[in-house]
Amino acid sequence: MRTELKLSSLAIMVTALIGSVHGTAQAATDPAVLEQAIAKQEVELQQLKQQLSELAAQQQQQQVQQAEYQAKTSTVVDRVDTAADKLSKFSFQSYGSAIYTSDEYFDNVQDTTPERRNRFDLERVVTEFGYQFTDVWSMEVEIEYEHGGTGTSLEYDGFDEFGEFETEVEAGGEVVVEKAELRYRPSKAFGVKFGNIHVPIGLTSMLHKPNQYLTVMRHKSEAAMIPAVWNENGIGVYGEIADFHYQAQVISGLNSEYFRTYDWTASGHQKRFEHVNGDDLAFAGRLDYGDFKKGSAVGVAYYYGNTSDNRHKSNKIDVDGTVSIVSAAGAYIEGPWILRGQYLYGTLSDSDAITQANKTTPGLKPGNFAQLGSKSQAFFVEAGIDLNHFTSVPLTVFANIDYSNPLMEVETGTATKRFENTWTSVGVNYFPIPQIVIKAEAGLHQVAVASIPDTHFFALGVGYQFSL
Repeated sequence: MRTELKLSSLAIMVTALIGSVHGTAQAATDPAVLEQAIAKQEVELQQLKQQLSELAAQQQQQQVQQAEYQAKTSTVVDRVDTAADKLSKFSFQSYGSAIYTSDEYFDNVQDTTPERRNRFDLERVVTEFGYQFTDVWSMEVEIEYEHGGTGTSLEYDGFDEFGEFETEVEAGGEVVVEKAELRYRPSKAFGVKFGNIHVPIGLTSMLHKPNQYLTVMRHKSEAAMIPAVWNENGIGVYGEIADFHYQAQVISGLNSEYFRTYDWTASGHQKRFEHVNGDDLAFAGRLDYGDFKKGSAVGVAYYYGNTSDNRHKSNKIDVDGTVSIVSAAGAYIEGPWILRGQYLYGTLSDSDAITQANKTTPGLKPGNFAQLGSKSQAFFVEAGIDLNHFTSVPLTVFANIDYSNPLMEVETGTATKRFENTWTSVGVNYFPIPQIVIKAEAGLHQVAVASIPDTHFFALGVGYQFSL
């Protein structure tokens, strides 16, 4: 604005100057007067040139300042765009649950009057971080905080006289990396993932968030046979073709030193050790039609691997200890109806040799080992009705049955039925908002031994899940 005013003033001055010269030339004929007028005009012209020079300098300075401002603005915009682009590639999810349980229990099988034990548990809090590096490269890390503590560690001291297992108790819970995988997926039909990956055996590996199962706690039948939310180090391929989903993996195997009567191979998961032995690898594969996470689906899975070479005291056994597991699962989610089920069947070769080796390995408590099953089986069926389809109340009622028998058969002798368990229950899921679920469940626990009375249980739980 100031520049425009100065230009207008100069224009007026120039016009006046020209008019003055023209008028003077016509009116004055005296040489002295004419000379005086010319001198005056030269002074005014000199002043005009100086003002024009100053105006040009100011214009140039304004152009420089405007260029600097545009450069700074462009830099800020670029930085904001870069930060927004990076943030758009980052993902965060979390889920967790807290539970209250009230169970009848017996000190031993001779008891006829059960006592009741009530417990509270911050069952788990899980955080999931993901980043999409490019269109084809991504990563995901999942960390689980269990029971509100930092956990225990188990170490093997090979320099002890006989080799000892040492347990260090640091707190009541665990902090566990449940997944830490890199993924390369150039197409929907094919991808590769490697690192610490979920093993696709058992529905819990896929449906482990509180809103993905109806019971208060994850299914007891699966936990009595295989590791829950099973994860191993390895590499796998996966993809989706039409409505089919497939996975195939080569992963670290189990360690038979911690196979137990009550949960078959579940305790053989090497997460308790600081280092995972990889002398025995395993294969895991799965094929599903449909998507269990989104609704209706059917699927089969298979696991195969030796376990003896992963033992720290491998000199105590000279057999393979091969684990083979087959699973079949199905889900029907349509309208208000919810139905899910799974059957697991497994075999363990050389179960007697493993039992004997574990009995005589120092530090493996408890020292009094029962049999290990050469065959094991487990199943569950849960059925629910979402009443929100009929009323305004977001409530789902359900019934559930879990069954496990880790001693379906033994290599020699007769299998005890002490660890053949059945849990039947009914309950409700209430969703005050879609991200939160409040659960209640009551049921009956039965052991397939006539001298052990049936017991009752009751559980309350609250869970959440969200994503950014």
